[in-house]
Amino acid sequence: MARNDWTPEQVKLAFHLYCQLPFGRLHQGNPEVIALANLIERSPSAVAMKLVNFASLDPVITASGRKGLSGASKLDRAVWDQFHADWEGLVLEANRIRQALGDPAADNDLEVENPVADFTGQTRAQLVQQRIGQTFFRRTVLSSYHDRCCITGLSEPRLLLASHIVPWGQDKANRLNPRNGLCLSALYDRAFDQGMITLDEDWRVVLSTALREPTPPLQKHFQSVEGQKIELPERFSPDPKLMQRHREQVFLG
Repeated sequence: MARNDWTPEQVKLAFHLYCQLPFGRLHQGNPEVIALANLIERSPSAVAMKLVNFASLDPVITASGRKGLSGASKLDRAVWDQFHADWEGLVLEANRIRQALGDPAADNDLEVENPVADFTGQTRAQLVQQRIGQTFFRRTVLSSYHDRCCITGLSEPRLLLASHIVPWGQDKANRLNPRNGLCLSALYDRAFDQGMITLDEDWRVVLSTALREPTPPLQKHFQSVEGQKIELPERFSPDPKLMQRHREQVFLG
């Protein structure tokens, strides 16, 4: 194999990183790009070029007038399709590859918060996999929205959540799909999760009856944004079909 050929494992790690970085940070000076380059023994410029190649496959990026490089390979396209068909499987595979390459960050991902002494091996493995997936989902969703609440524009990271459109436990196939996510501040995340707000077909805020009472707090925080269109992300736009499910199955009306 020629030295310039990328292996499937390397391309998967590159796409895994691509998902978690804003478009403006796909450059060779980014510390995360440098770290991946060192891990897979390639130059930071080569990794940055691969990330921008992925951007050329991203319909949301290209529809906005921004274009990546035109050198995306058949392998790049195959990995792109694989991730979109099985987000959870390939997120876990990317972590496995990082572990095999001796990436210390992968070992950090395996630390379970608040471990319980009598966890069985199977239970612990499930918790580890869930945490790895949740970390990827959060980073990918928040980076797509430039770390800002899509309703208010709030940019304090400690108050931002990657909200599932269709709840985590109701759709395994989409629970790590970034198109099943919105970046919301804690207040609006809670309201969305409880079905007190939703979004219509034009991505405008819809309130439930419970939030229409004429009280100052509701008027300030909810009625003031009713009918407002959310700020859509630069990548991984929310899936209209998943939002329809939220309106039909979660929203209280």
